[in-house]
Amino acid sequence: MPVLNRIAGYAEEMQSWRRWLHRNPELGFDLPRTSRFVAERLREIGVDELHEGIAGTGMVALIKGQGDGPVVGLRADMDALPIAEETGAEHASESPGRMHACGHDGHTTMLLGAAKYLAETRRFAGTVALIFQPAEEDGGGGREMCREGIMERFGIGEVYALHTAPDMEAGRFATRPGPLMAAVDDFEITLRGVGGHAAWPQQSVDPVAASVQLVSAFDTILSRNVAPLDTVVLSVTRINAGSANNVIPAQAVIGGTVRSFRPEAQQMVRRRMEEICAGIGAAMGVEIVLDYRPEYPATVNHAAQTEFAVEVAREIAGEGRVEMTRNPEMGAEDFSFMLLERPGAFLFIGQGEGPMCHHPAFDFNDEIAPVGASFFARLVERALPLE
Repeated sequence: MPVLNRIAGYAEEMQSWRRWLHRNPELGFDLPRTSRFVAERLREIGVDELHEGIAGTGMVALIKGQGDGPVVGLRADMDALPIAEETGAEHASESPGRMHACGHDGHTTMLLGAAKYLAETRRFAGTVALIFQPAEEDGGGGREMCREGIMERFGIGEVYALHTAPDMEAGRFATRPGPLMAAVDDFEITLRGVGGHAAWPQQSVDPVAASVQLVSAFDTILSRNVAPLDTVVLSVTRINAGSANNVIPAQAVIGGTVRSFRPEAQQMVRRRMEEICAGIGAAMGVEIVLDYRPEYPATVNHAAQTEFAVEVAREIAGEGRVEMTRNPEMGAEDFSFMLLERPGAFLFIGQGEGPMCHHPAFDFNDEIAPVGASFFARLVERALPLE
C-alpha cells in the first residue's frame, strides 16, 4: 500500500501549512504563533477534544474512532532553532536568526495530515492522541509534557514518532529495536585560581594550566575506562579564560557534552570526571567546581512496537524501503522521555540527500509529508482495528 489516496489529495494543503510554519519559526517553549496555528488547523479538522497549554504551548488533541478501544499516541515537535537561514527559499524564515533547521515544521505537518484523515474516516476502534510538543531542541518539552501527566491523563498505551533524515532516500524508513539515539549530558567546569602578572607566575595560581591538564586527563576516560566495544563521546567544546597576553587570569571555564547509550557508562564517566577534577584541583592548587547536568536519556525503542511500526512502514514504502537495523547515533532526542513512560518506537523517514539537520541551508522536503502522514494514519488503523 503506497501513500493513502485521501492523504495524497491533501498534499497542496499540507505544503501550505508547512511553509507557513517555516516562515514563522519560534524557539523553545515560547511558541505562541505556532501553537495557535496548529490549534486552528485541529479545530478546522474536527478533532473531538483539544487540550492546550500543556508545558506552556504544547497540546494534545483526541480523535475517537468507531467504538471503544485503547489509546495510541502520536507525537510531533514544533520548535525551531536559533540559526540564520541560508536556503534562499521563497518560504524562508521571516524571523532573523531563527529557522526550522531540523524538520519540526515537517513533523508537525505530517501529524496534522494524519489528523485530517483520521478525523474524516475514523476507520478505527479506540482513540488517537495527537501530541504536539514544544522545546525538543532545548528545554526538554517531552519531559515536561510527561511531568504534567499526559500519559495518565489521556490513557495513552503506546506512543510513536517520526523524524526526517536527510541522509536517506526520500520515502524510505529506518529504525532499530533498542538504543537508537544517545543520552546527552552537558557540563560546565569553573576553575578559580589567583590572577597576576604573567611575568611573575610564581605569585599566581594559574587556572589556564589546570584547564590544560583537565582536558588532557578527560581523554583518558575514553581510552582507559570505557570498554572498547562500548560507545561514549566526551567532547570539550569551549574553554574561556583571560583577556590579555600578559595577565594570568583568576578564572577559567570549560564546557562540553557527554553522549552515551548505557546508564552504567553514563554514571562511570560522571564519576571519573568528578575524581579528575578533585585530583587536578588538589595537585594544581586550583578550586574546581564541576556542574554536570544530565539532559536527555537515550532513545530506546521497544522491540514489539518497533517490529509493528516497521510492518506499517513496509505497507506504505514497500518491502525493500524499510531498514530495521539502522546504526545507533550520538544525537539525542527528547522523545526518549515518552519511551520511558510508555512502549513505542521512533523512526526516521528519508527526505533525500541534502544539507544535514541544524545546517543553515536545511529545508524539509514537502514531497515526503504525505508519506509520513500515511504512516501515522495506517499505524492507527492497524493498532486499533475495527472488528
